Amino acid sequence: MDISFGGNSTKNFIKIWFLLSMLFFVSTSLAQKVIAISDGDTFTVLQNNKQIKIRINAIDAPEKGMPFYKASKKLLSDLCYGKKVVLKVTKIDRYGRSIARVILPNGKDVASEMIKGGMAWHYKAYSKDKFLAQLEVQARAKKIGLWKDAKPMPPWEIRKLRRNGISTKNRLTSH
Repeated sequence: MDISFGGNSTKNFIKIWFLLSMLFFVSTSLAQKVIAISDGDTFTVLQNNKQIKIRINAIDAPEKGMPFYKASKKLLSDLCYGKKVVLKVTKIDRYGRSIARVILPNGKDVASEMIKGGMAWHYKAYSKDKFLAQLEVQARAKKIGLWKDAKPMPPWEIRKLRRNGISTKNRLTSH
C-alpha cells in the first residue's frame, strides 16, 4: 500500500518520520544540557551527541542589530547556559527548530523570566497565555529592559520590514 504525501512519498515520509522522532525524543527527555545561546529566544542543547536547536515557545526577543539584543542574549545565557533544562516541545517549526516550553533546574519557566526581565515580548500571535501577557504588562509599566525605550519595535515588525526590502538600519539604535 502506497500512502502519498504529495510528490515524492518516500522523501516526505522520511521527513515526517524524522520530525516526529525528534519531537518524541526531545519531549520525552528528562533534561537537556544547554550548550549554546543564539539569541534571546533560541539556544542549542546536546542530546545523544546531537545538537538540537530550541526556540522558546511564546516569546520573541530582539534580533541581532536591534536594541537590547546583547542584553537579551545575556539574560538567556545567565538563565540556562551550561544547565540542564526540561523541554516540553509543542512543535517543530519550518526551520527545523523544536518549539518548546523550557523549565530551569530551579523550576522557573524561561519564557516568564525573559518577559519579567524586559528582554522579550510575549508573542501573542502564537500564544494566548494570560500569565505571560500580564508579565509583559508589568514589565512595560516598570520600564524594565527594552521597555525603557519609548516605542520599542518588536522583532516581528523588523522581520516584516526586511522581508519587504525595507532597510531597518536607521530605525534601530543598539543598547
